[in-house]
Amino acid sequence: MSQPHRLQGKGRVDHGKTLSFIFNGKRYQGLSGDTIASALLANGVDVVGRSFKYSRPRGIMAAGAEEPNCILQVGCSEATMIPNIRGTQAELYDGLTATSTNGWPNVDKDIMGVMGKLGGSMMPPGFYYKTFMYPQSMWPKYEHLIRKAAGLGRVPKANDPDTYDKLNHHCDLLVAGGGAAGLAAALAAGRRGARVILVDEQNEFGGHLLHSTQPINGQAPQLWVQAVVKELQALPDVTLLPRSTVAGYYDHNFLTVLERRTDHLGERVSDKTRQRLHRIRAKQVLLATGAHERPLVYGNNDLPGTYVASALSTYVNRYGVTPGQRLVLMTCNDYGYQAAIDWLDAGREVVAVIDSRPQPSGMRYLALKARGVKIYTGHGLIEAVGKKRVTAAKVAKLSSDASQVTGKAETLACDIIATSGGWSPVVHLSAHTGSRPVWNDDIIGFVPGETVQKQLLAGGVQGSYQLSTVLAEGLAAGKAAAEATGYGEISADVVDADIVTEDPKEDAAQALFMVPHTLKSSRSPKQFVDYQNDVTAAGIELAVREGFESIEHIKRYTAMGFGTDQGKLGNINGMAIAARAMDKSIAETGTTVFRPNYTPVTFAAFAGRNAHHLFDPARFTAMHDWHVKQGAEFEDVGQWKRPWFFPKSGEDMHQAVNRECVAVRQSVGILDASTLGKIDIQGTGAREFLARIYTNAWAKLTPGNCRYGLMCKEDGMVFDDGVTACINDNHFVMTTTTGGAAGVLQWLELWHQTEWPELEVYFSSVTDHWSTMTVTGPNSRKVLEKICTDVDLAGENFPFMGWRDATIAGVRGRIFRISFTGELSFEINVQANYGLTVWEAVMEAGAEFNITPYGTETMHVLRAEKGFIIVGQDTDGSVTPFDLGMDWCVGKAKPFPFIGQRSWTREDTARTDRKQLVGLKCKEAATVIPEGAQIVLEPNHPVPVPMVGHVSSSYYSANLGHNIAMGVVKGGLSRMGETVYCPLADGRVLEVEITSPVFYDPKGERQHV
Repeated sequence: MSQPHRLQGKGRVDHGKTLSFIFNGKRYQGLSGDTIASALLANGVDVVGRSFKYSRPRGIMAAGAEEPNCILQVGCSEATMIPNIRGTQAELYDGLTATSTNGWPNVDKDIMGVMGKLGGSMMPPGFYYKTFMYPQSMWPKYEHLIRKAAGLGRVPKANDPDTYDKLNHHCDLLVAGGGAAGLAAALAAGRRGARVILVDEQNEFGGHLLHSTQPINGQAPQLWVQAVVKELQALPDVTLLPRSTVAGYYDHNFLTVLERRTDHLGERVSDKTRQRLHRIRAKQVLLATGAHERPLVYGNNDLPGTYVASALSTYVNRYGVTPGQRLVLMTCNDYGYQAAIDWLDAGREVVAVIDSRPQPSGMRYLALKARGVKIYTGHGLIEAVGKKRVTAAKVAKLSSDASQVTGKAETLACDIIATSGGWSPVVHLSAHTGSRPVWNDDIIGFVPGETVQKQLLAGGVQGSYQLSTVLAEGLAAGKAAAEATGYGEISADVVDADIVTEDPKEDAAQALFMVPHTLKSSRSPKQFVDYQNDVTAAGIELAVREGFESIEHIKRYTAMGFGTDQGKLGNINGMAIAARAMDKSIAETGTTVFRPNYTPVTFAAFAGRNAHHLFDPARFTAMHDWHVKQGAEFEDVGQWKRPWFFPKSGEDMHQAVNRECVAVRQSVGILDASTLGKIDIQGTGAREFLARIYTNAWAKLTPGNCRYGLMCKEDGMVFDDGVTACINDNHFVMTTTTGGAAGVLQWLELWHQTEWPELEVYFSSVTDHWSTMTVTGPNSRKVLEKICTDVDLAGENFPFMGWRDATIAGVRGRIFRISFTGELSFEINVQANYGLTVWEAVMEAGAEFNITPYGTETMHVLRAEKGFIIVGQDTDGSVTPFDLGMDWCVGKAKPFPFIGQRSWTREDTARTDRKQLVGLKCKEAATVIPEGAQIVLEPNHPVPVPMVGHVSSSYYSANLGHNIAMGVVKGGLSRMGETVYCPLADGRVLEVEITSPVFYDPKGERQHV
């Protein structure tokens, strides 16, 4: 239970609070403030996983989001475990359980480890494309095996019991990164009164200052961080979000931030939100995301015990951990020496420092030399030695440009190797917006390119690494952001003082990405570029030899940068190796595209509280309880629960629907139509807007009248339909299909905001505001006259397609004389809170006429008897108004082109053999043709039989005493009276006559009485 690699009393961990945890079935101890990674290192755990393709043993390499190897399954419950947790970012808590995501039967003795020895020849880049092509009959087996081997971790099998939520913000400045630059910027902007949100993925603000030893204002940098955070916490308009990651940066300065609120407290904290997704709109965004240190590429550079140099400083100074005893460090820049200094200060041995530069002279170099450390200049670490742990390092003399080995290799015994290949600015967030990174030779890295976002940069993200420069840039950026958002003045009692720090003198870094070996890369020990995906230098060179020249193609062929780390450590090295292989510069080669999310985000965080019954909420009309009491059967339409039919005792669905259909035609029925989409449209441009959206004309529609309209997409295909009422010249109420309401509103907003912003028009969804009931049938007028006395309902005073303000059963509302059944109909609209009251009053008034409630199935039959379409059932996105026989609904002389009009001039839409809507009548009167049945002209035609159409709607009509159907048939409008055939799955073939789709009251006399 001891921690053999723990430095007593050192670091920011709490040495007085011991935590117990389990890793791969074995119990260990760590300290409060540890990450899983630092606790594993403190306990001497070398192997934390196996590589993806070759199953090579892998250890911890880094200390942050760039870590490629320590990818763990955290949790022991099937409900709360999470895969793909990066051990370098996951905070330790008492009782934590973690396992490696791969390795069988365990990571120490992985049977697949043999692939690590044979993999170079057996599994080169693209091997799956070449290997699994033949025989074709084995593809399903290949797929099964590949899928079984693919992936990291496993998805929990039980439902997640935790709570997740979302929060929306607006701010003047969002600062991404809480290191030196970010803290300085937040302080400068916050002091001026700007609304600031400071985000950092660590549990503490400070970034590299948490392990730095460079004084600020004459004191430890951690004390400066503490003072700044305390001041920011006291500022009223500053929000601090630690343990939070800016996951995505989108257009118009919209950012998503994942906050891990209780992940560090335990596997399950039932009374708190586990994670929160912040959705932030910022006037200004400052990227202070810093830079990741690059490792060098050399032979066997993936052995456990190999580290990025700055990670050693982090583990020593922040966590009080030295993961070994004897260090060999290689660098091509001055900063790499810092890890050796920190290692020495921790009481450990530095065997040697290897510098590829022939004549370094920086302050850190001189400091180590003065302490007696052996320094090999002009040399390279060409290979790590060991099996499951580093045991030695091979070092050799290099040419002045470090391109080749010029001397004999020397072996240095050690148990830790650290390398520093320079720094790669964290450009990921800027790239999310479409900005392409630009190569900068001065800093040997890519920096953010031009952007249209209101974005500022400070610190390492733009290649500034000297602490004094980083702090100055942060202060300047914070001040500039505050001024740009109207907060230029600083309060009288606060002063922006200079932040004083002394930077060590540094020499220029050398551009080195891959250390040469005495053997060619294809013959040398594997030189890994992407550790998570087992991409080697030899693999990248092979991809170039096989003809891949685009870096994006090389990425996809080799899988470089595909892992959960998105190539944070390896991409630049890989691009440099590819550039050298193609004899190009890195600037010419370019970089791959980084996409959201910066680090993985759980599905639950995206869902927030929109889970379980809130994922797809059921919507109910005001009359729902009444329907339930009457025994209604319901169907889901969109999110609405709509009465399907109202069965009486002993009735099945067909009997109930037949009864309801007859009742409506012979007397009166009532339908709950509250679910129809309703959009209130107002503004001086409303009428013109309708004319452009709908296919028919709207210029002459007067107040008090309604009009049916068709809506088409740009391709001329029918999208939605409905009746729109003119309230006054600048006010209309549009109805849509129930399921199409949200899509139509989105469609209207899209065209207004992007194409016709000059029109003054406003849209409001009012579907929920109105209860709607349709009273239809020969006696409908008599029913309404009993409860509506302030409106003359007679035909000559209230014509078809008119509407009136009215008082119905004492409730103010509107009555529309429209019909979806072909019968005399009145549609009542009242404020939703009064819907049930009016419904019950209508039922009472209609009792003497045996008023019958009916559902959606009856409505479908009644409208089909009249040949009325349902968009989405009788249309499928491939029919025009002309295909539906509805050219009467297309404006012929509109002064402005409307949506879809131009598409009807295309050769395809002008064809005469397009599928057209027709009526269909099976010659077996009692047989209902199955909906979806295919229509053919010759049933005995050899397979494959040419299909000429399909059945879209089909019912039995109790009013007509036979089946009715509608469908689309090629050239159907010219085939009236012809016989076609519907082959069925059971082998039967139905003879079907093509008819008019209007089966009942073809002259439309009943709805006009």
